[in-house]
Amino acid sequence: MRKIPKEIVNFFHQQKFIIVSTFDSQGYIHCSAKGLVNIHPEGKLYIIDLYKRNTFSNLKKNSRISVTAIDEKKFMGYNLKGEGRIVKKESIEEVLIKKWEEKVIQRISKRVIRNIRKDKGSKIHPEALFPHPEYLIEMTVRQIIDLAPSHLKLREKTSPDTK
Repeated sequence: MRKIPKEIVNFFHQQKFIIVSTFDSQGYIHCSAKGLVNIHPEGKLYIIDLYKRNTFSNLKKNSRISVTAIDEKKFMGYNLKGEGRIVKKESIEEVLIKKWEEKVIQRISKRVIRNIRKDKGSKIHPEALFPHPEYLIEMTVRQIIDLAPSHLKLREKTSPDTK
C-alpha cells in the first residue's frame, strides 16, 4: 500500500467525479465516471459504482484498477494505480453510505442554486434519480502519477515514483 500525500488527498476530495479504468475480458481498457466517497492518506480509496455493469464484472476478473482526477482550470491532475476489491452492499460501512448521501445532496443543492440563478445547466436533477449503491470499490493504491506537465509544476515531487 502506498501512502498518499495530503495535497493529493485534498485534490481528490475537491473533484466532482473521478475516472475509473479497469480491464475488460479482451484486455481493453474500460473507463467510467464514478463518485469518490472517501480517500485516506494511508493509501485507500472508496468509490461508489451505482450500475453494477462493466466495472463490476471487470474487477471480478482482474483487480487492477486506475483512478484519474483532473482539474482543467488548474491544468493539473493525478492518476492512482493499484488493486480494487468489491465490497458487497451489506458489508459497506454505514459511515461511507452517509458520506455518499451527503455528496449527492450537495450536488443536487448546487444544481438547484445554479438553476435559480439561471446559470446554464440541466433543469432536471439526475442525482436525485441515482439508485442506492449495490456495492463499493475499495482501492489499495500502489502508485501515484502526477499528470501536470513537468514544465508547469510549481510543487516539489513527493517521492521518487511520483511523476
